[in-house]
Amino acid sequence: MRFLPLLLLFSFLLTSNVLAQQRPAASNQTTTYSATGYVRDAKTGKPIQGVNIVALNVSKGYVTAKDGFYVVQLPPGKYILRFSHVGYRTLEDTISLQKTLFREVRMQDDSKDLEEVIVTSEAPDRNVKKVEIGVSQLSIRSIRRIPPLMGEVDIVRSLLLLPGVTTVGEGAPGFNVRGGGSDQNLILFDDAPIFNSSHLMGFFSVFNPDVVRDVTLNRGGVAAAYGGRASSVLDVKINEPSVDKWGVNGGIGIISSRLGVEGPIIKNKLSFLAAARASFNDFLFKIAPPNLKDTKANFYDLTTKLKYQLNEQHTVTFTGYVSTDVFKLASDSLSSQEINASSTQFNYQTLAGTLRWNYFINKQLNLATSAIYSRYQADLSSSDSSNAFQLKSGVWHRQLKSDLTYTPNETHQWQAGVSAVDYLIQPNTRTPGPISNVLPVDLARERAYELAAYIQDEWKLTADVSILAGLRYSALLNRGPETVRTYQANQPRQDETVESSREYGAGTIYHSNGGLEPRLAIRWSLGEGKAVKAGYSRLRQYIQQITNTTAALPTSRWHLSDMYTKPQIADQWSLGYFRNSSDNVFEASGEVYYKTLTNAIDYRDGAEIQLAEAVETQIVQGSGQAYGFEGLLRKNKGLWSGFVSYTYARTFLTMDSPYAEERVNSGRAYPANYDKPHTLNVLAVYRPTNWFNLSLNFTYSTGRPTTQPSAVARIGGVLVPIYLDRNQQRIPDYHRLDFSMTFEQNPLKNKRNQSSWVFSVYNVYAHKNAYSIFYKLSPASFSDAYKLSIFGTVFPSLTYNFKF
Repeated sequence: MRFLPLLLLFSFLLTSNVLAQQRPAASNQTTTYSATGYVRDAKTGKPIQGVNIVALNVSKGYVTAKDGFYVVQLPPGKYILRFSHVGYRTLEDTISLQKTLFREVRMQDDSKDLEEVIVTSEAPDRNVKKVEIGVSQLSIRSIRRIPPLMGEVDIVRSLLLLPGVTTVGEGAPGFNVRGGGSDQNLILFDDAPIFNSSHLMGFFSVFNPDVVRDVTLNRGGVAAAYGGRASSVLDVKINEPSVDKWGVNGGIGIISSRLGVEGPIIKNKLSFLAAARASFNDFLFKIAPPNLKDTKANFYDLTTKLKYQLNEQHTVTFTGYVSTDVFKLASDSLSSQEINASSTQFNYQTLAGTLRWNYFINKQLNLATSAIYSRYQADLSSSDSSNAFQLKSGVWHRQLKSDLTYTPNETHQWQAGVSAVDYLIQPNTRTPGPISNVLPVDLARERAYELAAYIQDEWKLTADVSILAGLRYSALLNRGPETVRTYQANQPRQDETVESSREYGAGTIYHSNGGLEPRLAIRWSLGEGKAVKAGYSRLRQYIQQITNTTAALPTSRWHLSDMYTKPQIADQWSLGYFRNSSDNVFEASGEVYYKTLTNAIDYRDGAEIQLAEAVETQIVQGSGQAYGFEGLLRKNKGLWSGFVSYTYARTFLTMDSPYAEERVNSGRAYPANYDKPHTLNVLAVYRPTNWFNLSLNFTYSTGRPTTQPSAVARIGGVLVPIYLDRNQQRIPDYHRLDFSMTFEQNPLKNKRNQSSWVFSVYNVYAHKNAYSIFYKLSPASFSDAYKLSIFGTVFPSLTYNFKF
């Protein structure tokens, strides 16, 4: 809260400065007025982003913002405004513009016309006309068409169908974008950062599909308003609560069930939304094989949103989210603790909240100020009396930010803002049980401020050329209390080379690091439905997840950049060609990119990260490079719709050092854990009637790198594997076919109550895709390799959804 006066002062000065620059129109200039308002879904009242608005009389075009808001500036007179959007019926509205006009537009769903949105809820030609590059948007309606895993519609899993997005394995937590690690993705849930996006150790995402409005992934051209991660930004927005009527929705499935309610507390003034989701899976393990009977796998999450519309200028919203996971294994194989135990239990929780005030100052100025809180805590424990322990870790994120949007005319849209984040990281605290032999460990907390300011302008130079240019400055200020080590000169950083240490008191800033982050995107129209785009962006990352496993566990350690761990810096160049058919039925695009990573992080050979007193003794930093091609061909309308996406991507890391202890692969470049050169995704949706659709999804990808033994040595009569170069082998290639059928109520029957049945089959031909390869060791022999499959068989499911 200490930054609140600074933010308010900045917002006031910036607003005052812009207002002071405005001058009354000269006598020889044409007076203009604004038609403003919101475009919403006629049934749900949800705002619609990306609606094309054309003033037919003068052939001028406009597009609605993320909250459905639009501003149309025209001279006095009568006009016909045409509103169009894929998935909705075109609407024409006649207005008489003699003064500033505020009105709300409601668009009807076009489901009766059997034309379905498959991938995006954007305007039909947004991919060609928008300046941004490497940005994809999914609506929840399109996500529901993708065959689900065990009946659970999944937000993050749907991203894996997009070009440039991969995962290290089936059921692995997180995702990888254009050669970045899973911790290099900034995941926002109504502006609140999420540090673990997975339920059940990676099988499902934390986002309840019943409350999600749309999902936007920025993997190429990241706007200057975003920062703090080196790979991508996933922006998940929540539905606006209904302001005029109450409703209930939910679903019953094999893995989880859902229930939600929304409606007005004060009609057209104060509205409320709440949705809960919970799993009850323990009964499945009771009938499982003996080695799984003691397994637990449960989760729940609760999402709420409160909206208060004071008047047309002031809107206040509050979004809250809480989730808890419990995952118990009948062994300690994933504990990362060198402690023998009969079982290991993971508990991890997320608590997040966003309080946002939106002030629509006038037709040119809009100010949005938010207070954000996010907390992630992980708990690893074993209940064995002699080896009982509890390992706790956590990340606290407290943030204040303010963003000002200024639209002086049709050729410019300026944005500026400031942000202040207060970080607190609890690396790990191990507490032994009452009669346990385990030793206690309490690692020092990490504290820092991350400060940032940015400015950006979207400038339409001509009818064919547009530029989106931005500049961001960010800095991390490490603060005490802290003990900082000093290592011997010309020696590797190890516990044995510590020369001295220095104590810093509470609140003392003992180190800082920062720099500029330029962003640039250019669009050049080559004619109707054709465009070339180019972009460059620099991103800085000050917080990272340190792990020596292929997929980060919920208890993997988070670490702030400091005196010895430099922030990761990603520089990315991209170029793309976009082409739509005459009626936007077909879309085709191709993008190439090249990215360099400075201060890339990996672990040293033999690293023990989880309880290391000093992280810098267990990790190394070097350089990285990623490059690739992303192609997409999509059909938006008709009985058959869908898309084909192909990605060629490579990612290499180089960890070289004057000291052998700090080299990986002898200082030579090697593939990253998530390097998968070829990925192919095909989605086909057949919709012959307005109450039935069939979906098919096929995916193929190259197997990820793995490190396998190069030789075997016998030591004391025991065979020990010898590992040399890292990530020089690969697991077998991955491929899978999914299938689903959805039976809905006939929309021609105008019933208030709605319901649907979804039958799906995951992994139709039961292919045993390998997640990893391991070897069994014994004193006498070194056995052949074994493949571990997560979903080695077919998984059918049936889900019932309802809404009334």
